[in-house]
Amino acid sequence: MTPRPRHARAALAALLGALLVGGLMTPATADEYDDQRAATEQRQREVDAAKDALAEQLEGTDAALAQTYAELTVIEAQIPVAEQELAAAEALVAELQRQAALIAQRLTDAEAEEASISAQIEADTARADVTRTAIGEMARDAYRGDLAASSLSAVLDAESTDDFVEQSAMASTALRTQTQALRDLEQINGVNRNREVRLTAVREQITALKAEADAKVVEAEAARVAAEERKTALVNLQAEQQAKAQLMETQKATQLSKKAELEAQEAALARDLAAIVAAQEAERARLAAEAAAAGKPAPNPTGSTASAPFINPSSVSPMVVTSSYGQRFHPIWKEWRLHAGTDIRTWCGTPLYAGASGTVEWARARSGYGNQVMINHGYWNGKSLMSSYNHMTSFAVRGGQQVSQGQLIGYSGNTGTSAACHLHLEVYVNGATVDPRPMING
Repeated sequence: MTPRPRHARAALAALLGALLVGGLMTPATADEYDDQRAATEQRQREVDAAKDALAEQLEGTDAALAQTYAELTVIEAQIPVAEQELAAAEALVAELQRQAALIAQRLTDAEAEEASISAQIEADTARADVTRTAIGEMARDAYRGDLAASSLSAVLDAESTDDFVEQSAMASTALRTQTQALRDLEQINGVNRNREVRLTAVREQITALKAEADAKVVEAEAARVAAEERKTALVNLQAEQQAKAQLMETQKATQLSKKAELEAQEAALARDLAAIVAAQEAERARLAAEAAAAGKPAPNPTGSTASAPFINPSSVSPMVVTSSYGQRFHPIWKEWRLHAGTDIRTWCGTPLYAGASGTVEWARARSGYGNQVMINHGYWNGKSLMSSYNHMTSFAVRGGQQVSQGQLIGYSGNTGTSAACHLHLEVYVNGATVDPRPMING
C-alpha cells in the first residue's frame, strides 16, 4: 500500500472547511442561541474526530507537541474560511454602498424633478392669473360698451365704409382674443392638474426613497460592523497561528533530544531481541549437539503452526485497529518513518491480555514505548516469535513469569510518546517487526 503523507491532515482541513463555511457566516439572534450551541458542539465533536485521524500520523510524538500541531492544523483550516467570510463581508459592504449611491442619485433626480414641476406649476399659475385678469377686463369693457360687441353695432354706428370695416375688424379681433384667452386658460389649468398629479407621485417617491435610503444606511452600517468583526477574527486567527507555530518550534527543539533517545531505544530494543533470538538459537544448537552426541535426531522446535497465533489482546470486542503497520510521513519531523506495530483501540485503564501463551521477558518502562510487556512465545512455524504491549498504565505480570493465552497482563494507558490511551502492539519474527494484523484471529 502506498503511504499518503498528507491524507489525514488534508481530510481534517476539508472537513473543517465544510463545517466552518456553513457555521460561521450568520450571526445568531437571541432565539437561535440554543440551536447555535448545539451546532457548535456537533462541530466540535466532528473536529475531534478529525484530530483523531491526524493522530495516526503523529504516533510516537510527544503528547504536548502532537496537541500543538493538531491545534495549529485546526487554525490553519479555519483561516481560509475566515478569509472567505471577510471577502464576502467586504463585498456586501461594497454592494450596499453601490446600492446606496444609486438610491441617493434617484433621490436627487426625484427632488430635482419635484423642484422643476413646482416651478412650472408656479409659473403657469401666474400665467393663468394674468389671463384670467385679462379676460375679466375684456368682460368689463364689453359691459361698459368700450368694445364693439357685434357686427350689427359696427354697421349701425359706422359713419363710412372705412369706419365700418375698422370697427368690424376690431370686434372680430376682440372676440378672437377673448376666445383664445379662454382656451389658453383651460389648457393651463389642464396641464397644471396633470402636473399636480405627477408632483404628488414624485413626492411619494421621494418619501419612499428617503425611507429606503435610511434603511440602506442601517444595513450598510451593520454590514460594515460585521466586516470589521470578520477582519478582527482573521487577524486573531493569524496571530494565534503565529503563536502556535512558534510554540511548536520551541517544543520541537525540546523534543529533538527525546527523539534521538527514542531512536536509541528502538536500536537497543532491536539488539535485545537479537540477543534473545541468538540465545534461543544457541540453545537449539546445544540441544542438537547433545542429541548428535547421544546418537539421537536433532530436536526441531517448530512451535505453533497456526496462521493466526494471536487473539484480540484488548477488552474492546470486536477489535478496532486505529492505526496500521507501515511506512508513513511524519508531518512534524518531515521524514518517512516505520510505524512498527498496530494501534488497537482501548480506553484508559482497561484490561490487556496476552495474545498468545509464552514467557514474560520483561515488564518495565522503556522510554518512548512507555510501560512495556515483552512476551516470548518460543517458535512459530520454525521461527522465533515475540510480541510487545506498549504505553501501558500498569502491569499485572513480571519478568520470567509464564502466561497463558488470554491472561491479564496489565492495563492500557498513555505512557511514553503517546498522544492518547491505546494499545500499540508489536510482533517480532526472528527479532524483526512484522505486521501484527494478519496474525490476530478476530
